[in-house]
Amino acid sequence: MAGPMDQFAIKVLHPLRFGAYDASFTNSALWMAVALAAVAAFLFVGTASPQLVPTRRQAAVEYVYDFVRKMLDDNVGPEGRRFAPLIFALFIFVLACNLLGLMPWVGAFTPTSHVTITFGLAVLVFLTVCIVGFWRHGLHFLTLFWPKDTGIVIGAFVFVIEVLSFLSRPFTLAIRLFANMTAGHVLLQVFGTFVIALGSIGALPYVLGVVPLAVSVALCALELLIAVVQAYVFALLASLYLNDAINLH
Repeated sequence: MAGPMDQFAIKVLHPLRFGAYDASFTNSALWMAVALAAVAAFLFVGTASPQLVPTRRQAAVEYVYDFVRKMLDDNVGPEGRRFAPLIFALFIFVLACNLLGLMPWVGAFTPTSHVTITFGLAVLVFLTVCIVGFWRHGLHFLTLFWPKDTGIVIGAFVFVIEVLSFLSRPFTLAIRLFANMTAGHVLLQVFGTFVIALGSIGALPYVLGVVPLAVSVALCALELLIAVVQAYVFALLASLYLNDAINLH
């Protein structure tokens, strides 16, 4: 029986090398492509024939986009709407990866359970914030780390703390998503193993296996909620970081 960590193994589906660089097509790349295809299908089906009175499919797409745009309005302000495509893309891609990883019986892989994927997305957000901050405010962007009307001693102390906090953002953003998805899938695997192990003991399969089975069902529902919440948290924190770059709060 496979161990609970085996589900995170990277498997090469098609080896490919460019000189010294390994660019093999893996199961992680496959499921990211599947996530992109699912997102593209969702958006295309919902917007192929736009109507003044939206259909259910069009309303679903509009609801998701309006949800992201309202989040930017609340946390950044009207100027945040120009970044709606970026935040929308991050939100819906992370959501698709999280949800596809919960599909049973198809060997589904969750790309967001690998810190390299989540760190790549977090670095994209971090670089965007830095570029926007310096492009908009120049060196005045550095006042983000120095509270107004603060003395030299306290200001220097706070400056060090704020710089370290700012530089840690891509790491905390990446690890939060990665850790939540990994822990949830490990729990599902462990309790699924309990169902099989306890359910195969003599004449008591329905007695001994029913408890871990009920827990597994409850965990699946919890993981479905976590998949949505973590995509929302990732997009929300990206919006808050953009607020710092735009408004210097």
